[in-house]
Amino acid sequence: MPTTAKDSILNLPNILTLLRIAAIPLLVILLLSPSREAGFWAAALFAIASITDWLDGYLARRMGIETVFGKFLDPIADKLIVMAALIMLLPYNRVPAWMVLVILGREIIITGLRGVASTEGLVIPASNLGKFKTIFQIVAILGLLLHYEYHWFFAIDLPILTVNMHNIGMFYLWIATIITIWSGVDYLVKFSRVIAK
Repeated sequence: MPTTAKDSILNLPNILTLLRIAAIPLLVILLLSPSREAGFWAAALFAIASITDWLDGYLARRMGIETVFGKFLDPIADKLIVMAALIMLLPYNRVPAWMVLVILGREIIITGLRGVASTEGLVIPASNLGKFKTIFQIVAILGLLLHYEYHWFFAIDLPILTVNMHNIGMFYLWIATIITIWSGVDYLVKFSRVIAK
């Protein structure tokens, strides 16, 4: 039986991607409050969404149902949820505005260049820097969403067993920002070389 356009779009990996996009408004609503509880649930939702980012790609390859729609939508879903989280954290001064500008600016520029390259039939090889960038962004945002101090080991209130999640988030955000700039420059260089040829 031939596969219809509807069947090629509404498969499990693509549904997971669509659910990730559908989670964005809920994430935004949760982050309207700076409370500890709202941050915890926002972090839980963001973590689940991040797991589906890995899972949808794995399932698409495993099930042999990679589609053009999925390849287009998956990176957009990733960028949208990262942008939503970072922008919603700005009013609470949990993240420097210039870092958000660098991260979002890089995504917009590279997405635009990929669009230009694809219309010209050009393929620009991706590097592992993009994967590392995404991993560090996810860890950073989780820390920034949790924000407050947490006690480990059955809530024993000892300084040595206390961790400040905001500091952890900022540590990883610095790494993510550096890799973001590095991967952006790397892509621009590759784009220039391909265009020059």
